[in-house]
Amino acid sequence: MMSGHDEVSVPKTLDAMSLDEVIAHRSAHLTDYQNAKLAARYQALVKQVRDAARDRGFGDELPRAVAVNYAKLLAYKDEYEVARLFTDGRFEKQLRDQFDGDFKISFNLAPPLLGGAKDALGRPKKRAFGAWMLPAFRLLAKMRVLRGTAFDIFGHSADRRLERDLIAGYEKDVAHILSVLSPLTLDTAIEILSLPDRIRGYGPVKEKAVADAKARYAQLAADLANPPPAPRQIAAE
Repeated sequence: MMSGHDEVSVPKTLDAMSLDEVIAHRSAHLTDYQNAKLAARYQALVKQVRDAARDRGFGDELPRAVAVNYAKLLAYKDEYEVARLFTDGRFEKQLRDQFDGDFKISFNLAPPLLGGAKDALGRPKKRAFGAWMLPAFRLLAKMRVLRGTAFDIFGHSADRRLERDLIAGYEKDVAHILSVLSPLTLDTAIEILSLPDRIRGYGPVKEKAVADAKARYAQLAADLANPPPAPRQIAAE
């Protein structure tokens, strides 16, 4: 039984973290997601943005937007990540904590290599697979080092190509934004580099979210090229 002085440790949300904490948290996640090389790639871009913002006398809002949104793009939820999440120990611990005795496990999945029917939203329809999938998941999780290489068996799907394009486009956007960064473009830059937060779901749902984000991007890109003039300061008499 807990005493009145005991406290339950509640993990911080990203919103409650400092910029340094966000970078450390996301770097650890990217290392688990793939490897230290991906985390180093992430850290290098965030540092570039952070240094540029500091040199211009800006705060942490722009580098924070990049620290959160670039990590989101890099760690897209693919087949390797699903397999890792089911086999990193947390899923099995949850089962042991919630169920006693004998029970059966089934996974509702829509493996892209098997094709199949679509659901009402046009997404691949899920099928039930038994507990025999766990050994397959363990093997697939180890294969995540192949992600994005010529040996990536899932890399040619439309979703994976879209996700790689989003990452490459984001990196180009960062480079361009830093080349034109000023007090007049700062707010627009922050919104552009926060657009990945709007992208959710998978299949047609994700495609629609990407299309909406790109429509907003077009508007913001025009503002970035022709920023509105700074409001005129009127001296009080």
